[in-house]
Amino acid sequence: MAQPNPTQRLAKRIAAAGLCSRRQAEVLINQGKVKVDGCTITDCATNVTAAQEIVVDGVVLSPVARPRLWCYHKPRGLIVSHKDDQGRPTIFAHLQESHPQLPRLISVGRLDLDSEGLMLLTNNGDLARHLELPSTGWIRKYRLRAWAQQSKAMPLSDVCQQLGMKQGISVDGIKYRPITATIDTPHKKTGGRNVWLTIALHEGKNREIRRVMAHFGYAVSRLLRLSFGPFHLGKLNPGEITEVQPARLKTHLPASLLSANNTSHNAPNNTPNNNKGKRHAYQR
Repeated sequence: MAQPNPTQRLAKRIAAAGLCSRRQAEVLINQGKVKVDGCTITDCATNVTAAQEIVVDGVVLSPVARPRLWCYHKPRGLIVSHKDDQGRPTIFAHLQESHPQLPRLISVGRLDLDSEGLMLLTNNGDLARHLELPSTGWIRKYRLRAWAQQSKAMPLSDVCQQLGMKQGISVDGIKYRPITATIDTPHKKTGGRNVWLTIALHEGKNREIRRVMAHFGYAVSRLLRLSFGPFHLGKLNPGEITEVQPARLKTHLPASLLSANNTSHNAPNNTPNNNKGKRHAYQR
């Protein structure tokens, strides 16, 4: 029988609300920036219930909404961050302006400034953490345009073969898992002609594609993510966002992430797929 007032770790509760990651929540707790029922908490092992009031850095934490997921077409030139120290435009500022009714979202992994295409966004920290782990086993597929930086650049057919080696490759001391690469356009070794490739990754480390291509003598001039596991960019235009329907989430995600047990403190969701809803109290 379920407990009448189930508890969970404070950091997990904060992360599940989508405010930040669990690790970031633990930092906030250690810094004395979290209060429970008016008392400052510095112990990350603290458990809380749904009935308790939690204030994080002066902001009252809203009830946890059911885990939700969105597909977003990230345009080039936007940083995947809630705040950039250099003042560059971010995807979340862009979304707040274009879709102010959305809840506070966090990204599943990142795309760099010059990359574009599919990003998964969610309102739930535990869901984000699960999706971005390599152990999830989801393949990330990209299309890229590259050109030979030097006359001695390795032929693309050999590049594809080396990338796909079972043992993977190492670049500057970083080990990369096998990468599936196929050539989409003919390639000539001379003339610096642009070529298009389709690449599939199992992990996606920081700037992985750009680094491995540079290792073989190629500069990537465009990088577009086409899919992340079972979710695809499709016909989304740059800057557009659409929510993944709950039935589809149940098809692809563990029940433990979407079940009532994981969201027993949920507030009702009043936001239909056209994104007309209420902004959470903790949104910044």
